[in-house]
Amino acid sequence: MLKVIGIDPGLAGTGIGLVQGDGQKISAYSFGSINTDKKDSLYLRLNLIYTQTLDFLCQQSPDIVVLEDIFSLKQYPNSGITLGKVTGVLLLAAYKSGASIHEIPVKEAKKLISGTGSADKYQVEKSVRHFLNHPEEIRPFHSSDALALAIAGFFRCANAKTV
Repeated sequence: MLKVIGIDPGLAGTGIGLVQGDGQKISAYSFGSINTDKKDSLYLRLNLIYTQTLDFLCQQSPDIVVLEDIFSLKQYPNSGITLGKVTGVLLLAAYKSGASIHEIPVKEAKKLISGTGSADKYQVEKSVRHFLNHPEEIRPFHSSDALALAIAGFFRCANAKTV
């Protein structure tokens, strides 16, 4: 049984998605998010993301943790820097949990789940919902993005037979 956790980093909301299964079939999944208050200091918010992620990873004992690879938009360079800080604490939490860590470019996960690397959040959410046969909308979008990453990691590793 392969257990993969996908993480979509964000300071306001970090998405978490878990998929589990054998071979080419996902048999279970769950999702959620870690939300922080913009009134809190950056350090407090990063600590909250780190501790909640580490606790969850240690409880779940995943085989693989898949994080969205860092990217930065030219028009918002500070967002890229903040995203790097969030990703740093997430990588540390994943390392401390003992899981194998993989970073996947967001376009790769989008392409795998929706057929196009330029899919918007609505397309990704709808594709994830359809793929998992989940009857209701998956919100927040960070959660569906995290599930897309987990699904991409699941099939990448199941096909590579590296686990």
